[in-house]
Amino acid sequence: MAEPAAAKRGIPPKDDFNAWYPFMVEAAELVDKRYPVKGMDVWRPYGWKAMRLIDGLTHAEMERTGHQEVNFPLLVPEQLLEKENRLVSRLQRAREEGVDPSELRMDEDATGFAKEVYWVKHAGETELDVPMFLRPTSETAMYTMFPLWIRSHADLPLKTYQMVNTFRYETKQTRSFIRVREIHFFEAHTCHIDEDDATRQIEEDLEIAARLMHDLCLPVLVAQRPLWDTFPGAHYTVGIDVVMPDGRTLQVASVHHYRDQWARAFDVRYEDAKGEHQYCHQTTYGMSERLLGAVVGVHGDDRGLILPPAIAPHQVVIVPVLAKKGANEVLAACNKLQAQLRDAGLRTHLDDRDLRPGQKYYDWEIRGVPLRLELGPRDLASGECVLVPRTGGKSNAPLAGAAEIACKALDAVADELRKRASKLKDTCMHALPALEHSGTGQLTLTESVAPGRIYELPFDGSDADAGMVEELTGLSFLGDAREPFTKARKCAVTGESTKRCVWLARTY
Repeated sequence: MAEPAAAKRGIPPKDDFNAWYPFMVEAAELVDKRYPVKGMDVWRPYGWKAMRLIDGLTHAEMERTGHQEVNFPLLVPEQLLEKENRLVSRLQRAREEGVDPSELRMDEDATGFAKEVYWVKHAGETELDVPMFLRPTSETAMYTMFPLWIRSHADLPLKTYQMVNTFRYETKQTRSFIRVREIHFFEAHTCHIDEDDATRQIEEDLEIAARLMHDLCLPVLVAQRPLWDTFPGAHYTVGIDVVMPDGRTLQVASVHHYRDQWARAFDVRYEDAKGEHQYCHQTTYGMSERLLGAVVGVHGDDRGLILPPAIAPHQVVIVPVLAKKGANEVLAACNKLQAQLRDAGLRTHLDDRDLRPGQKYYDWEIRGVPLRLELGPRDLASGECVLVPRTGGKSNAPLAGAAEIACKALDAVADELRKRASKLKDTCMHALPALEHSGTGQLTLTESVAPGRIYELPFDGSDADAGMVEELTGLSFLGDAREPFTKARKCAVTGESTKRCVWLARTY
């Protein structure tokens, strides 16, 4: 049997995802991992362009929904971290003990994120009086300033966002885009007059996320995290998880409803219409470069990446097929075709390198360019070019109408990626095998869980019940699906009637 072309090129099969993924992010020239600080990759031009196009989609959504961009300093003084630690510890204790947070003092238990941050303690040879750290996220920095910006109800809602690098000392094995120590990060922070207005913001955030995931053609699960997996400083957290090809899930975004808990700690108040001071209710919405990692993992194949047209640095690549006779005419026609496509708003690249066409095809396949156009002497003579979508197939198109046809072909590529993503998600989703109670009160499974699957189950049990299910299955609770079961079912643990649909999965 002949060796597959991909194997001859040195590309691991995608079925071996742990080998395929790191090979692909470097072979496609997205990042270079050889920088001498572990977990801090160097963005290469092609990868950075793709990331910036994702940022562009996000910018557009922020503008559409009335957010304003800010840019906060990288360094945060130590006392702000201590303030955050005290708040988060108090809220976590209140949750564990089932009491109102106001019943606990702020200065009890000042633990938290100190072990996760990078510290700056010297300026040159001078030891700093106040140590600082590189931001892991920006609540403390932003909420120190919000009381200076908010005076009355007329200043609300305050809707801000920024795109910055954040830093966390990741101790686990790093993986480009998915688990890194320097993170390209988007964060939106908002302030509102009351809980209802903040809740409306959460719904807007989820609608923004849905639009972005549609453009990226990703299969996602949106779930309200269980209480023990909610950020300790939040009233509740909604996670957006992408279903990866190996059946694991990758959290690419999260939305937090803070109520007025952070506002009380940072004194973020406003004067209402009656002249009385009220605490703001706040939300955050965050995403990271994991979005690009999800795109690589979900859409790639044994030949390379397949980038959704919305974020492809080159949506169309034109490859001249040259012969000794008529080369100048073909190149002139390729330049004219490029201008035509660019006038139609398409990001178009003409590959006029002195290489064989086959080598060019390989280069652009591995980089995931959605559409390739080939033009040789015979095509020129017939007034046509050859269209090759990265998702498969080949057809001819008239040169005169190539721009319109290319636009339709790109739409078809995106639709095909969404169909494949939907199929991946459907293939991974399964009902959890039945649970049985043993005589000792322990739970058992009627059959073992299988790798590469995401399980759903009706669940209305306690945290202790959930802990038993996690221990039994080796899976993690993603939380409650945003859309419950249409009809009540028996809870898999208690047998009580419930419409709650809960997802379990292995996660990155």
